[in-house]
Amino acid sequence: QVQLVESGGGLVQPGGSLRLSCVASGRVFSSYGMGWFRQAPGKEREFVAAISWSNTDSYYSDSVKGRFTISKDDKKNTVYLQMNSLRPEDTAVYYCAEQRRPWTTMSADYYNWGRGTQVTVSS
Repeated sequence: QVQLVESGGGLVQPGGSLRLSCVASGRVFSSYGMGWFRQAPGKEREFVAAISWSNTDSYYSDSVKGRFTISKDDKKNTVYLQMNSLRPEDTAVYYCAEQRRPWTTMSADYYNWGRGTQVTVSS
């Protein structure tokens, strides 16, 4: 059974940085790509960033563009989310998942979700 396991979350002050990791055990990544989502208490899960299978394309939500960077190391079966200039509104549980099809930001088009890692931005 393939599993995605996120790590790297924690408590950080506003303006700080964190790097999240998502490791896939069992096989290589989706043929289409990988994505990161987040869900804050009382809110719906929202798209954060995604990267193509070939690592040539990445895209971001407007709320994180310019602050977050997604990358993928196929040799390590790991996807990363580098988060800089963190804000209190970035507080959420962050999830990674595999794409069913390319160029999608909709959670219904993703599968094999990890259990998430908590990110809390607070002074």
